[in-house]
Amino acid sequence: MLRRIVTDPLLWCLLLLLALMFGMTRLDGLFSMLFPTLDRPVYLQDSFASLAWAHVQLVLISSVIAVAIGVGAGICVTRRAGKEFRSLVETLVAVGQTFPPVAVLAVAVPVMGFSEQPAIIALVLYGLLPIVQGTITGIETVAESILETATGAGMSRWQILTRVELPLAAPVIITGIRTSVIINIGTAAIASTVGTKTLGSPIIIGLSGFNTAYILQGAILVALLAVIGDMLFERWLRCFHRA
Repeated sequence: MLRRIVTDPLLWCLLLLLALMFGMTRLDGLFSMLFPTLDRPVYLQDSFASLAWAHVQLVLISSVIAVAIGVGAGICVTRRAGKEFRSLVETLVAVGQTFPPVAVLAVAVPVMGFSEQPAIIALVLYGLLPIVQGTITGIETVAESILETATGAGMSRWQILTRVELPLAAPVIITGIRTSVIINIGTAAIASTVGTKTLGSPIIIGLSGFNTAYILQGAILVALLAVIGDMLFERWLRCFHRA
């Protein structure tokens, strides 16, 4: 048991993330050696811990909204009354992902101002497609014979949905949510272009000031968050497979 914990890659990624969040400023010597031409090789405007927390909060808020809308829309278009809207819903969410988040920010900022709201809208639109597709695919993979058996047992449509279809479709739905969240972890960095503090702040400042060290520091933490998020979802999916 102890050996399994010690060799757990998720644990080591978490420890590395925490070490960098709270100890990045102590790596001044390392970054000075890697980038000798830079006067300030370590980002000091904000603490990396506060940036990481703000980044996670933004991803969580946008992902919860996207899951609520995406799963709800996916369920609706698989019902008899909503099937005629399926192509429309699929087209809208596909357009939402093909529309660049930066363009969404450019349209939303003049209306909402520099805040988290335009970033949340952009992330929600960008994260809907895999959730809707996962929900539709998951529900449609439930065998017709199972649905007939549930109907024959006297279950209502609501009971069939909540007790049969959604539990059986859960692994596919979670896979769609997993894709959406991982995409949003990376995309959330652009929120710093509209004044929101995220791990994109050192990246944006690094790009504008030709400071490669800042870009590297922000990018490493974003990548670690994405890897950790992916590992957590992988373990969640294992629980369903074991069940």
